[in-house]
Amino acid sequence: MSTSEQHTLKQSKIRYTEYYGLQNLYDTLYSDSGGNKVFSNLMELITSRENIKLAYRNIKGNKGSHTAGVDGRTIKHLSKLNEEQFISLIQKQFHWYKSRPVKRVEIPKSNGKTRPLGIPTIVDRIVQQCILQILEPICEAKFHENSHGFRPNRSTEHAIAQCCRYMQIQHLHYVVDIDIQGFFDNVCHTKLMRQLWQMGIRDKRLLCIIKEMLKAQIVMPNGETVTPTKGTPQGGILSPLLSNVVLNELDWWVSSQWETMPTHYPYKHRCNQQGTEIKSHTYRALRQSNLKEMYIVRYADDFKIFCRSHQEAKRAYTSVSLWLQDRLKLTVSEEKSTITNLKQRYSEFLGFKLKVRPKVKKFVVNSHMSDKAVKNAKENISKCIKAMKRPSNEREQYKEIIQYNATVAGLHNYYRVATNVSLDFAKIAFHTKKQMHNRLEIKTSGTLAKGFIKERYGKSKQLRFLNGHPLIPVGYVQTKDAQHRRKIINKYTLEGRECIHQNLRIDVDTMLWLMRHPVLDKSIEFADNRISLFAAQYGKCAVTGVALLPHDIYCHHKIPLEKGGTDSYKNLVLVTESVHRLIHATKDDTIQKYIKELGLIGKQLEKCNKLRTQAELPTI
Repeated sequence: MSTSEQHTLKQSKIRYTEYYGLQNLYDTLYSDSGGNKVFSNLMELITSRENIKLAYRNIKGNKGSHTAGVDGRTIKHLSKLNEEQFISLIQKQFHWYKSRPVKRVEIPKSNGKTRPLGIPTIVDRIVQQCILQILEPICEAKFHENSHGFRPNRSTEHAIAQCCRYMQIQHLHYVVDIDIQGFFDNVCHTKLMRQLWQMGIRDKRLLCIIKEMLKAQIVMPNGETVTPTKGTPQGGILSPLLSNVVLNELDWWVSSQWETMPTHYPYKHRCNQQGTEIKSHTYRALRQSNLKEMYIVRYADDFKIFCRSHQEAKRAYTSVSLWLQDRLKLTVSEEKSTITNLKQRYSEFLGFKLKVRPKVKKFVVNSHMSDKAVKNAKENISKCIKAMKRPSNEREQYKEIIQYNATVAGLHNYYRVATNVSLDFAKIAFHTKKQMHNRLEIKTSGTLAKGFIKERYGKSKQLRFLNGHPLIPVGYVQTKDAQHRRKIINKYTLEGRECIHQNLRIDVDTMLWLMRHPVLDKSIEFADNRISLFAAQYGKCAVTGVALLPHDIYCHHKIPLEKGGTDSYKNLVLVTESVHRLIHATKDDTIQKYIKELGLIGKQLEKCNKLRTQAELPTI
């Protein structure tokens, strides 16, 4: 992420959940779940008008909302309905729910195989989103701290940071890698229903709907229809949450073997800066027993178990494999499952390879991009270079330049937490440098506009220009230490949200989305300035301060083009769709609708009125 930080916390942060007054509800669900409350009447909350409207807004901001299911409809078709029609349509789905068939799409993988994705219809996605919004806070309160995949405010960086901590700080140099054969295709539906019940989710109507979703017919690419008896389809809105529900039991079982094992004497614990308890006295007492010391780090179905000795690693491997088979009915792939001595060999995880090396009477983490990741990076960058070689026109070349920059920046952003990432990208740069010089007429100097590229790469001597546009240097990557997730950060507590907003930075994922989706029916200047504005505004709406999301970013001309305005940087500003509609609204009922929805007050309303004045519209 960018090192630029928004130091001034704006007083009124308007978030989607607060638009409809649902934040307090979600906070209460989280708190009650943490207190082991039983939830037997959730359907009333799921089918509420506010929850349905929020589901629409969240799905609309989702990158896959414009992908059609078997019925050929996307979010554009639902957007044509008025509010009452839309709410009525979704509420009817819950009266007697019958899941529509799921469209199967095969996504090619780097190893030549394919990954099956199931695409529900857009209506079913809205229904699943309604359920997800209510279930997520309940489940989050029950999930283990060592699970990082498909959870809010967690990332691969946090998983890698935790691995590094076990390896370097706790000196756990043996790791067990267990591969579950086809996890998403082999989840036992009966077991999953029991796990939801044990979490306190005991609304029978809701459980029947979830079971119906799991048994939705799948339309294969060849037109054949299949009815699944097990598994959670990848691509569904609910699937990531349900997969975490399944493996949450594994997290807590591994934890119970050592981390949360009770001792005869209740030792006092202290916390580190991330809020994690330091249990040195407890662990010292446990080591006098015959228990196996083991810690899990999990990201979706990919997990590692860290142990102190080879003997303990062998015992952990055997016990976990048997437990997965007996309790979760999942099969372990013995060919892909291994025990690794991290002093001797690398262990791969989430595209990285990790080991430890000796340094001044201790061992420190030595990490790289995995060999497969390096190979894929070379191939993807080479494809981008080839695409820039012979464009049909200047606009197409600009599109390919943006795609190249987004690819390189995305790779840098993901892998820069590896300790030796600069060496890895130096090799990739050596591979692509000759190809770039042979195929493209690049220059060593040019004008670099204010924005993400200037901030991140402006000091690099490797920066090159093609047709006046900068090309991000492959070999120039700024490394960073993998950061632990602070325990206080939580979207379902007031303190946690305040901490999140105090650390707001540019959302690089949305930045990369903007780079990959230039507005080609506008000028190149417009597309370029749109990206620069996203960095300058810290990825926030200029009026409300809300984080801008893909498909909800509008580049507004302060002075309209028809009134002499231009695509210059100073004449543009990024806002959300609702704000953009409010700026141009002329009818009183429309103005009042968006004022109420956005909750504009004080300076926010002043900023909106200033933009309306520039557009020669009356102030509100």
